[in-house]
Amino acid sequence: MSKQAYDYIIVGAGSAGCVLANRLSEDANNNVLLLETGGSDKSIFIKMPTALSIPMNTDKYAWQFHTEEEPFLDNRKMHCPRGKVLGGSSSINGMVYVRGHAKDFDEWEEHGAQGWNYQACLPYFQKAESFYLGNDDYRGGKGPLGVNNGNEMANPLYTAFIEAGKEAGYATTADYNAAQQEGFGPMHMTVKDGVRSSASREYLDPVKSRKNLTLVTGALAEKVILEGKKAVGVQYSVNGKRVTAKANKEVVLSAGSIGSPHLLQLSGIGDSETLKAAGVDVKHHLPGVGQNLQDHLEFYFQYKCKQPITLNGKLGLISKGLIGARWMLTRKGLGATNHFESCAFIRSKPGVEWPDIQYHFLPAAMRYDGLSAFDGHGFQVHVGHNKPKSRGAVTIKTANPTDAPKIQFNYLQHQDDIEGFRACVRLTREIIEQSAFDDYREDEIQPGKHIQTDEEIDAFVRQAVESAYHPSCSCKMGEDAMAVVNSNTQVHGIESLRVVDSSIFPTVPNGNLNAPTIMVAEKAADLILGKPALAHSPVNVATSNNWETVQRNSTI
Repeated sequence: MSKQAYDYIIVGAGSAGCVLANRLSEDANNNVLLLETGGSDKSIFIKMPTALSIPMNTDKYAWQFHTEEEPFLDNRKMHCPRGKVLGGSSSINGMVYVRGHAKDFDEWEEHGAQGWNYQACLPYFQKAESFYLGNDDYRGGKGPLGVNNGNEMANPLYTAFIEAGKEAGYATTADYNAAQQEGFGPMHMTVKDGVRSSASREYLDPVKSRKNLTLVTGALAEKVILEGKKAVGVQYSVNGKRVTAKANKEVVLSAGSIGSPHLLQLSGIGDSETLKAAGVDVKHHLPGVGQNLQDHLEFYFQYKCKQPITLNGKLGLISKGLIGARWMLTRKGLGATNHFESCAFIRSKPGVEWPDIQYHFLPAAMRYDGLSAFDGHGFQVHVGHNKPKSRGAVTIKTANPTDAPKIQFNYLQHQDDIEGFRACVRLTREIIEQSAFDDYREDEIQPGKHIQTDEEIDAFVRQAVESAYHPSCSCKMGEDAMAVVNSNTQVHGIESLRVVDSSIFPTVPNGNLNAPTIMVAEKAADLILGKPALAHSPVNVATSNNWETVQRNSTI
């Protein structure tokens, strides 16, 4: 067993780990080790935005986890892929850039994450971002992460969706990542110069040559090494060879919402009964490890399209070849976008203060594996209820680090989540049936017009929903008995050990997770280095003034 020593050891080169590796190694005096189980992210299928379904479904680039049978989804085992490549899930995701609603972060603080309200988090969102329309009080203009709108909604179906929202009485918003999330408008993606703007490309690639940064790929972290109640290193294996790396300052787990709680449990940190049952020596009883697991579900609302203008006409080999060739030569065209170029955030009912339903509009009717949903032209909107009350857990099964943990989300356990999805069906149908779609809309493919009653909707949802791939909150930040890390991201009761990734979110935000994960890592880097936090941004946030009594407003 070989031994090495570093100041900081970061486990996981994903959305958070790449940020930390960059920021912690800025000071040449800090010697940093970054461990990643996967390998290179230089595949064309990762770089090309339109190819997003390929890396997500490839064993080489993703942990192909599955849940246990989900009791409230007709006992379906749900797919839960997680990035296993440099860049982590930012290299395999749909590249959608959504920060979340300002109130989501205020909610974090209410749950005990002190100093993580919206005003405190906003400067770190800005620090991370280069927005294609430039910086303002809400957006960043000089950060590593490139954010744009793809092809600027060239397909008329994108704007038809926004117009339909207006006709249905909803507001529009020019920028849901700025003052007003609620409403219909353009969608943003992490794409720069026509190429996926992953955490690896933007944070890691520019600094790989630093002499004080060591990157080890193909490294499976087995456990955090503890001396009493202090983390002093990490044991990992590469090609069957076991290595012990010593951390002179801190160990930081950035292995994601499945990997980080699992690694804590493998290290003897977690609920003592759970650890004993798995054959792990208990080093520190911390009952919240792996608990509070949350995710977003979504389904596709699909229609046939009267006009041959959808991407369904581009799925043949010749079309794909032409799109690929243009992208290879120019980094432009349909290859340079994730195709989610318009969207909406709405409230499911009166009494909901900020949006809890999210839409991604797509001018095609297709599945997550990239195959067509039917023969012919169609369009779809991905819709999901984004503030779930159901809670699950990540639980160690055995002491063997190569054995996947038990993953159970308990999707739709809570009645409010069931009702949220009923609203998704009824509100979406109403939107798509507006006159803005009259020139395009033909038959409803999914759910189908025959799905009308609560019982019919519930049965459809149980069969049709898929994970939006936003697992989070399994090592929540806070100060209560079930919190895993404190507001400084330090593991409760263990010295020199932190968790920094989406697992420490107290609650899942209303949106995709890449942007808030990167923000959390930017803010955590300052905490780790003892730097003063960036100054709060006292900006305005728009919310409906009559939300208690009204479900929608045309202006906010």
